[in-house]
Amino acid sequence: MKIELAENYGFCFGVKRAIKIAEENKNASTYGPLIHNAKEIARLEKDFKVGLTDDYTTFKAGDKAIVRTHGIPKLELEALQNNGVDVVDATCPYVTKPQQICQEMSEAGYEVLIFGDEEHPEIKGVKSYATNGAKVVTSVAEVKKLKLGERIAMVAQTTRKVDDYMAIVNYLIPRHKEVRVFNTICNATFENQVAIRDLSEHADVMIIIGGKNSSNTKQLFSIAKEQCWDSYLIEDEQEIDFAWFDNKEFCGISAGASTPDWIIKNVINAIEEKTK
Repeated sequence: MKIELAENYGFCFGVKRAIKIAEENKNASTYGPLIHNAKEIARLEKDFKVGLTDDYTTFKAGDKAIVRTHGIPKLELEALQNNGVDVVDATCPYVTKPQQICQEMSEAGYEVLIFGDEEHPEIKGVKSYATNGAKVVTSVAEVKKLKLGERIAMVAQTTRKVDDYMAIVNYLIPRHKEVRVFNTICNATFENQVAIRDLSEHADVMIIIGGKNSSNTKQLFSIAKEQCWDSYLIEDEQEIDFAWFDNKEFCGISAGASTPDWIIKNVINAIEEKTK
């Protein structure tokens, strides 16, 4: 069976940067999971003594707190700094950008609209920077239920589908006097989505590797499923069902932005070994 990796996949710039920061700060703790990959977080704890804390109030003065790639709410960041905690900011620069935009646009009098998952840590952080509040939506149907003003500023979660974002933008523009649209979907997300769409059009079976709670990985899986019905989302080689490959000739593989190369290699090796 032919096995082919998508042209773009795996660790993005922001994740690589965060991993490097964590490795350089041994004996620190991250506030929230650094990235959405439990096995990589376990590796950092084992090899670099980087712990994980879910409650920012447990950090004491002098402790070292690494801010997760997804960022944290503004008030929590300020509380850590004001309490004398040594804050090491590993927030992805592509996440910092919509935070800044939300603050600037809100202070300028625009109604801020965010395209994304309100329960996702990235969006919780981004929303907190909108001084006068912000609304979060995932579809045109949800936008239709809102009472919006004439001046709207719009940002998107960095890992969402471009087409879904544009559907909302195209709905808003003819209905409001001013719509400021900021393309905050990161380049790596866009490139990975294009690559998996191209690959899944030709594959008999698709394997997407990444955390089950990772937004960008779930988006990749959704795109693959649209083109190739036999698409499967796994976290590592232990979750492979080799019956998936019966009577298949071409297996495409991609991975989320938080998936390390060593997991991807383990998956490929397992498939190759069983499908010789």
